[in-house]
Amino acid sequence: MSTELVDRLRAAGCVFAEDEAELLQEVADGAELEALVQRRIAGEPLEYVVGFVDFCGLQLGIEPGVFVPRQRTQFLVEQAISLAPATAVVVDLCCGNGALGIAVASSLEQAELHAADVDLTAVECARENVGHGGQVHLGDLFTALPSTLRGRVDVLLANVPYVPSGAIEQMPPEARDYEPRFTLDGGADGLDVLRRVAAEAPEWLGPGGRVFFETSRDQAEPATVALVAAGLSATIATDDDRGATAIIGRRD
Repeated sequence: MSTELVDRLRAAGCVFAEDEAELLQEVADGAELEALVQRRIAGEPLEYVVGFVDFCGLQLGIEPGVFVPRQRTQFLVEQAISLAPATAVVVDLCCGNGALGIAVASSLEQAELHAADVDLTAVECARENVGHGGQVHLGDLFTALPSTLRGRVDVLLANVPYVPSGAIEQMPPEARDYEPRFTLDGGADGLDVLRRVAAEAPEWLGPGGRVFFETSRDQAEPATVALVAAGLSATIATDDDRGATAIIGRRD
């Protein structure tokens, strides 16, 4: 590994400079490597630079402008897998590159996977990752889904934007400056999109079906209020080590 490259990345503020240098040298060399290093030093997310993200043991393609799945969100996936039936209809709303839906579906004996996003770039990226293992739809939340899914969904993954509008400017530059604002901004209290999903979720969930959200710890209680108001039972699961909070709503 080039110590010079490590030093350059560390000077640019890359906390995991050694790991990043190793990865960059694995995917390119020569002039191509230097071009990637320049992009990373400029602040572009590493995942955009190398063109993929490692998530739940899967290496999935990602394009600039598509939301980068966070490593803490693996906790949400783990919760969904632990509660899903062996054969399940899985829907991934606000799917980005499709990471959550793919991770859950690939862990089940049999899954009918549908993913949806409002952004065409994300949909095209997710389609590349899903391949023939599911369907990816373009549209706003439930309006994107085939009506045949209504009342049949066992696992509804909804990793909606949940950063309060006023907190966007406090986010790390990698997210704030490179990821589209609509993938981050959840409105005044961060729960606008969550409430929209919760309100319609009971119509799409099958009996015993569950919806899974990620929020901050401070948002957990008002998020459960939204689920209960929609007619769902709600539970909160947390992982302190990863700083992850999952809100789970169930159609009883």
